[in-house]
Amino acid sequence: MKRKKIIIWTVLILLLAGAAGGYYAYSEYNRKHKDTADLKPDFTASATSLLEEYQKDEKSANTRYLGKVLKVDGLVKELIKDDKGLYTIVLGDTASMSSVRLIMDSIHNEQAAGLVKGTAAVVKGICTGYNAVEMLGSDLMLNRAVLDKK
Repeated sequence: MKRKKIIIWTVLILLLAGAAGGYYAYSEYNRKHKDTADLKPDFTASATSLLEEYQKDEKSANTRYLGKVLKVDGLVKELIKDDKGLYTIVLGDTASMSSVRLIMDSIHNEQAAGLVKGTAAVVKGICTGYNAVEMLGSDLMLNRAVLDKK
């Protein structure tokens, strides 16, 4: 009789643990990102000052900005539309080959359509890294970007 109780309790505990693990996996798989437009920026800076900071000391700049929400202002150097219709806004000084590349959030993608090359823009995005290339200029990458209305 005792052995039967132990087996029943063990099976119940395993079923309960399996159900909890399954629920957790399901909720993580279906988790949605927070809308970048609703997030408060961790840092506000101009595109040129961010690029200068990264060029001086990439490691400390990554420690400070990587994974954070940045509000960046600057001149639109280029507006790129890929084959899927998604926009990338390139901000920075036209005299420099380095730039801040903001890949638009798919929800807010059409906001970028109205931008004009050479005009000022304020964009919010999440910093995902810095690509330093000596000869071609460096790029600071921000994903899930939105035009800042405030």
